[in-house]
This record gives sequence, C-alpha cells and structure tokens, in this order.
Amino acid sequence: MTDITIPEPVRDLLAAVLEAFDLPHPATIGGSEVHDRLLVTRVSHARIALRSLLDDNGTGMGPAWDAAYLRERLAEHPVTGYVTSDQAHAALDAGKTWAEAVTLPAGGGE
Repeated sequence: MTDITIPEPVRDLLAAVLEAFDLPHPATIGGSEVHDRLLVTRVSHARIALRSLLDDNGTGMGPAWDAAYLRERLAEHPVTGYVTSDQAHAALDAGKTWAEAVTLPAGGGE
C-alpha cells in the first residue's frame, strides 16, 4: 500500500466535512425529523465548501479558508433538538424509564 500524504489544510477541510455529516443517530422517530433537517442543512454547507475548493481556479481562498467557513456554518446549526440513541441508552443504564430517557432536558431543543 502506498502512503498518501494529505496536505494539512485539505485534511482540515475533510475533517470539517466529516463533522458536517457525522450526526449521532436519534433515539426516536420524532428525533429523526430534527436529525434529518440538521443533516440536510449541514450537508448543503459542506457541499458549498467543497464546491468552492474544487471550482477554485486560483481565485479562491483555499482549503483552510473553506474549512473555517464550513465550521462557522456548522456552529450556526449545532447538533441539538433531539435525544441521541447513545444518550437514551446512557439514561436507561442510569435507571431512567424509556419516557425519561427520550425526553429532552429543559433548554435542549432547537
């Protein structure tokens, strides 16, 4: 296997794209609606960042700028508003009922 060295600015942009896509799974169907809305919005911003890099003909800002742009957009759309399956399982392990485990805490919505 050949070692591939990815330049750090490109690696950072790829990491930001992964952050955009890598939302935790929701615990409920209601959470799926919020999850899917967030995912569509975050994917749209990632697409813009990638398009900026790929369409760059020397006039763009480069991958470091695109990564910063994407992270700023992601910060505007944090992963909130639903209970993740990991959160629900942790709550169940702590002795909570299913209803308690899948209820957002006060202030945990969008």
